[in-house]
Amino acid sequence: MDASERQKKLEEVSQLRARLAELEHELQSTASSWQARDFYLTYYATAGFFLGMLGAIASLLANVVGSTLIGQHPLRLIQVYLTFPLGEQANPLNAPAAQMDQGLTLALGCCLYIGTGMLLGVPFYVLLVWFTDKAGLAQRFTVASLLAISMWLVHFYVILNFVQPALFGGNWIVEQIPWWVGALTHLIYGWTLVLAYPLGLYVPYRRPTEVPA
Repeated sequence: MDASERQKKLEEVSQLRARLAELEHELQSTASSWQARDFYLTYYATAGFFLGMLGAIASLLANVVGSTLIGQHPLRLIQVYLTFPLGEQANPLNAPAAQMDQGLTLALGCCLYIGTGMLLGVPFYVLLVWFTDKAGLAQRFTVASLLAISMWLVHFYVILNFVQPALFGGNWIVEQIPWWVGALTHLIYGWTLVLAYPLGLYVPYRRPTEVPA
């Protein structure tokens, strides 16, 4: 093989390597090119479901601490909330209220409380992202506070105020939970979602070798 023929083959190999690198880059770009172009509702709904759990736990812990400081049962909030599925027998002001000290009943009540927080986290976080996507922390806290207060008013004075008497013959949640406790509980829930806000943001995945366009 003379020098000219060898040089020709080396050039051909170089061209093939360049073409191979080009094809590999195209394959990588095709595999990772999809990303949400508009508001990613499904993603934020899923993130809100998880972050709602954090909000519910934080608000429950705040109530446990507050109830303990004023000498009430640590899970007084759960005792009162259990009047919704259990009715009069769960009312902590009644004589049979000692039954509510049973660990299993209160544990189920805590699970119900946290599960409700997870469901509510879906619309709450979606709206929070929708309204404050480009906003600062102060504005995000303001929007979350307005959403939390609105949620409290709807829960207590629209839904529970009519549904519980109709189903169970009493309005124990609205009557026995002070308005400021209900409002503060919802505010802590909303503020927790603000603090956890970055955990739920959508960030498109990029391969380590991918160069942003």
